[in-house]
Amino acid sequence: MNKLEELRSLFKDKLKDGIPDPPGKFDPRDLERLKDNKYLRRILEHCEGKTDAAVKMLWSIMIWRCNVNAWDIRDTVRMDYVKKGLFFPHGRDVDACLLFIMKWKLYNKGQKNVEDLKKVIVYWLERLEREEDGRPITLFFDLDGCGLNNVDVEIVTYMISLLKSYYPKFVNNIIIYQMPWIMSAGFRIVKGFLPARAVERLRVINKDQLTEFVHPKQALKCWGGYDDYVFQFVPEKINNIPKKVTFADETNEQSSREYLQIVPNDFLTFRNDKNDVKSEFTVTNIDNTYLAFKIRTTGPEKFRVKPSTGVLAPNSSQTITVTVLPGFDPNVIVVERFLVASSIIQEYKLSHKQVGELWRNPSIEVNEKRLKCKLLEREDAGQKSSVVKPIDNFQKKYEALWRSINILKQFELLTLFFNFILVLFGYLMYKRTNQTYCEV
Repeated sequence: MNKLEELRSLFKDKLKDGIPDPPGKFDPRDLERLKDNKYLRRILEHCEGKTDAAVKMLWSIMIWRCNVNAWDIRDTVRMDYVKKGLFFPHGRDVDACLLFIMKWKLYNKGQKNVEDLKKVIVYWLERLEREEDGRPITLFFDLDGCGLNNVDVEIVTYMISLLKSYYPKFVNNIIIYQMPWIMSAGFRIVKGFLPARAVERLRVINKDQLTEFVHPKQALKCWGGYDDYVFQFVPEKINNIPKKVTFADETNEQSSREYLQIVPNDFLTFRNDKNDVKSEFTVTNIDNTYLAFKIRTTGPEKFRVKPSTGVLAPNSSQTITVTVLPGFDPNVIVVERFLVASSIIQEYKLSHKQVGELWRNPSIEVNEKRLKCKLLEREDAGQKSSVVKPIDNFQKKYEALWRSINILKQFELLTLFFNFILVLFGYLMYKRTNQTYCEV
């Protein structure tokens, strides 16, 4: 048995042991990739040929992709952020690999929602992996003209973690272009997140060194190249990925008949419960038929929903618990929404697989109800998650350093001014003394 077949076999054996909830099941489109030798080979190469490590990586990829709804990320990503042009692909490096350009000068901390920007990154990585058919890309960090307020360490480390864990063998080089010296400390932190093989592909260059990695015809004019390209968003041409239900249209709720009662029926209020931030709501079947229900959210990567699907007998209830996953700032959940879908079924005892197949049937009548989120003021509102807090502290130190440097610059100017006055005074005293000696 070759390693590809061994990887398939081990993964299928692991699949028989069951899938954790969330996600509860894997996307069929991801399971189809098990047939793709090229994709499995990328995972094996990423794991240096170690089959056990490759199985773990493939398993974690499947879970992550379901949790973030990777196949349908374009339905929840903020297109105004995408069209801004902070991230975009254009041109190729000397190895003919597509450049994924990040124009950090267009970013200012605090002006955009970080969680929404993370979705933009996932959107582009998904799209580029399809369009390039898995061929490696080169990350191009354009830091020309940037200050400390233009680069967010949390976003950069998030992108690196994605490429490290969920996009195997997808990076050719990482080019850091025109990095200001003030960012050296942040660069060392980001570099620490990179595996040893990625560090070997890291290139910190200036304008004079660019031609070693990007031919002038492929380089933008702002880099000193010949390409006068200006970013304009072009939608992806793709027809083979089915669209999912979105929550964009608040008025498109199918409610011709009320048979599911939801309490509360407008907002999910999240509050601090020991070490977790969670909310609960209850669904009750107020009809005399059996109902199947399913909970969906615009931010599946941020929440654990238990149970996320189920069947209700007449006049029965189920309490749904929604917990914010570790690593996410609870303050950003207010932008997310939940959808409670329900449908009449004829049979009560359905297996988990049968319930899943039910929701993929386009002919069933589905009743939908949308819930917004709000956060109850917490006693420890200043407390951050273990992942975000160190990054926030680092950024605060960076900002304090920047203020200190500005103060030092002011002192330096004052020192130069006083030195000039002192030299001028000395010169005038010298001239006066010299004239006195001449008169004698």
